Parts: sequence; C-alpha cells; structure tokens
Amino acid sequence: MYKIKWSNEAKSDVKNIYDFIKLKSVEAAKNLVAAIRNAPNSIIFENQFSADEYALQCRKIVVKNYKILYVADVQNKTIDVIAVFDTRQNPDKLTDIVIKP
Repeated sequence: MYKIKWSNEAKSDVKNIYDFIKLKSVEAAKNLVAAIRNAPNSIIFENQFSADEYALQCRKIVVKNYKILYVADVQNKTIDVIAVFDTRQNPDKLTDIVIKP
C-alpha cells in the first residue's frame, strides 16, 4: 500500500474548491472534498490511472469535474498528490504545474 502525500498546492486547491462550493451548499462541499480526499486511497499500483494529456509527468484520477494529479514514487511507496484541477478551466493551465525535486 502506498502512503499518500498532499503537496501544499493540492491542499490549497482542495480548500479553494470547498470554499467555492460551500457558497451554494455546505453539505455538497463536504461530500465533494471527501470524495477528492479519498480518491487516492483507491490506488493499488502506481500506473493504475492514465497519464494526464496536459501534465504528462503526472497520472490522474477524475472525481466529478476535477482531476487529481499525482506522481508515484515506487521506491518509497508514496503517492505525491501534486494538484487538484477543475476540468472546466483552460487545460493550458496544467502546463504550469511543475514537479519540484
């Protein structure tokens, strides 16, 4: 089993999603954030999900209108969640996501 690590950017993305959705429904915001936070737990092997077409160094899990972008570190048995991206945005924004060593 892999340990899930969330980057500061990914944590900020989730918080922003929650803050936006809660304006219409706190319950919907809680449910969506729970689905996003739990999705990486479904990763059984590192290449389980497809590579993202815009951020090629990342794999993705799709939850509703959001892509959870991650990188698997097989040696350390970790999944590094890089960002959570709203797919209704311009996909060119994904090219700005850079993995820092």
